[in-house]
Order: sequence, then C-alpha cells, then structure tokens
Amino acid sequence: MRIALLQGPARTPDPEAGLAAVADAARRAAAAGARLLVTPEMSLTGYAIGADRVAELAEPVPGPLTDRVAALAAEHGLAIAVGLPARTPAGVANTVAVLDRDGSLLATYAKAHLYGDVDRDAFVPGDVGVVQFRLEDLTVGLLVCYDVEFPEAVRAHALAGTELLVVPTGLMDPYGHVGTVLVPARAYESQVFVAYTNRTGTEGEFVYCGASCVISPEGTELARAGRGEELLLADVDPAVLTASRRVNTHLADRRPELYPPENRA
Repeated sequence: MRIALLQGPARTPDPEAGLAAVADAARRAAAAGARLLVTPEMSLTGYAIGADRVAELAEPVPGPLTDRVAALAAEHGLAIAVGLPARTPAGVANTVAVLDRDGSLLATYAKAHLYGDVDRDAFVPGDVGVVQFRLEDLTVGLLVCYDVEFPEAVRAHALAGTELLVVPTGLMDPYGHVGTVLVPARAYESQVFVAYTNRTGTEGEFVYCGASCVISPEGTELARAGRGEELLLADVDPAVLTASRRVNTHLADRRPELYPPENRA
C-alpha cells in the first residue's frame, strides 16, 4: 500500500489555508497512487498558536472541518489523516482524525502524552492508548508526536496487532534526533512500520526540523524528507513485516513475567 506524508505548509495555517494545503496534497498523492495521506500534528489550524486560539478553533469530530476533509477524501479517492483541536466532553484534545475515501470517519485519537506548556495550557490528555483501523490489508494505529517517545505506547500498539503506526508530529529544533534515532528504534524494537509526519517552518518560538520519514520494521528508512515543504511517498508491504518478524523476534522473545506490572506492555 502506498502512503503519502505531507510535510507542510511552512506557514501557520488558518483552517482555510490548512484545508487548501490538504486538498493540494491529496490531489498529488492520489495521482501518485497513494491510499493514505498523513498530515502533521494540528495540520488544519497550526500547533503553537496559543490556548485562546486553540479554544476558538476547536470543534467536535465529526464537525465542519472534518466534513470538508471527508469530501476531499471522497473526491480524490484516498484516506486522509488530519490534525485539529477537537472539542470533547472532557475539554479540547490534540486530535488526529482519519477520513476514508468514501467519506466515512475511520478513527479519531487524542494525544495522550502532553508536551510542555504548549500542550498543557491548551489541551486535555486523551485517555485511550491504542486506537486502530483497518485499511486494505493493514492494521493501522495512531499516536501523536510526543506519544511515540514512550516505548510503552508503541509496544502496546504492536501487541494489539498494529502493523503501520501513523504519527503526526510537530518536532522542533534541537530535538531532531527523535526523528532520526528514536523513531527508527521504535519501529525496530516493536516490529512495526512507522509513518512520522512532521511540520516545517517556524511558529512562535518553535523552528520545526522537518525530516518526516517512513521507517520499516527492520529499522531502515523507506523515505526521508528534508527540512522544507515536501510530499513524501513510500510503499508499505505486509510481506516485509512478516519476513522481518521471522528474523527479529523481539515480540516473541519477551519475558513479561519478569517485568514490573506497570511496564508489562
């Protein structure tokens, strides 16, 4: 299955500009044969925009913004993962929503591990660790940004059957090693494909470092972006995962009886 990662836009979008960027990327991704387009953390509104602006732009899912993304998914014939502030009964959550090519809502996931004041001032944490959906022959799971920096979160996905882990992110300097070192390690140690889709440009005090990537379960790069705006393409093959798990038997060789109960995931 071919997937596309949108690293952009470089300027903080308002919702109209965010939708325009997604529409353009969906057109190009569909033309390249992609079945799934993944966009960055808070791709429809911007990320470091302040708690007041987040609250102003927040809406339920499904809602007007995701309805328009659903129309784009149907128009271009592919699933689209977008980030936005979602209004929930508990408060506003940093959310990724996935709309399928028939316009249906496949899944929503709220960021569980909040990063610094930029998250804690604006969002409530999600309380569901593993959210999955089925796309073609793959079980796809969702995390957001800082979530992937916790090995337990990725391992929980692997044990639940996730094969492709989609991670919209907003990684900034000087933390580029997260994308180049940690994300490949997560893919290898938990034996999953990881699609890590970063922002680019500047926003408030943040300078985003780009370097979006698709990593195989073998820990190798299937695709890697630079620092600027880019549409990244990669093919994710379930047969590669099967072959990798035969050789790299981390999941089968675990000794959970030796681990403290709180770490057994």
